[in-house]
Amino acid sequence: MIKAVLFDLDGTLLDTAPAFHQLLNQQLHAAGRPLIHLSQLRTVVSDGAAAMVSLAFDMSPEDPEFDHQLKTLLANYHANPAANTQLFPGMSEVLNALDEANIPWGIVTNKPERFTTPILQHLGLNKNAKTVICPDHVSERKPHPEGLLKAAAELGVAPEQCCYIGDHLRDIEAGRRANMATIAVTYGYLHDAEDPQSWNADAYAEHAEELLVRLGLASTRAHENSDETE
Repeated sequence: MIKAVLFDLDGTLLDTAPAFHQLLNQQLHAAGRPLIHLSQLRTVVSDGAAAMVSLAFDMSPEDPEFDHQLKTLLANYHANPAANTQLFPGMSEVLNALDEANIPWGIVTNKPERFTTPILQHLGLNKNAKTVICPDHVSERKPHPEGLLKAAAELGVAPEQCCYIGDHLRDIEAGRRANMATIAVTYGYLHDAEDPQSWNADAYAEHAEELLVRLGLASTRAHENSDETE
């Protein structure tokens, strides 16, 4: 029986790629470099800002210009992290279903608190999220399970009764190491040659709406909807 649900943030709960795409293209334009397509960027968003800069500027961290471009991206993103960011389609229905079923949900992310908090406040997600764990709150990032275990403790739920949902191998690894059920979503930011089936998650979801089925909430909502139309 799942008594709590935890989400990764970028690529799972929120589509943040458009925000980074706009900022990076502004930097590329200023540097006189070719712009990057959103589809290209999506493959590395979950790997962090350094990976995005490396892809966009076709440079390694050892390049003399790399640190400047990375700091510029982070500074510009920090100025307005909620711009061009929204829930993935169908995710609001998932969160509403959890709230209706009185199943607490939260977030465990590798995104620093200075970016995470303004985004959640802008989207109103901070009101219903029962726990939000960022790297600032733990000593080890995912795939270490520390953040997941801390979230479960804050919710007062045993890890074995939690489900962690993510779009990256490290999310599934963290969930398994925390003895949680895991769901891998494949609508997020996958690498071109990546095979999510190799992650050995307990379940998979190609669309956010499928999470309702995986979490056992679809039948309840369908019954409620049928009652409303009778």
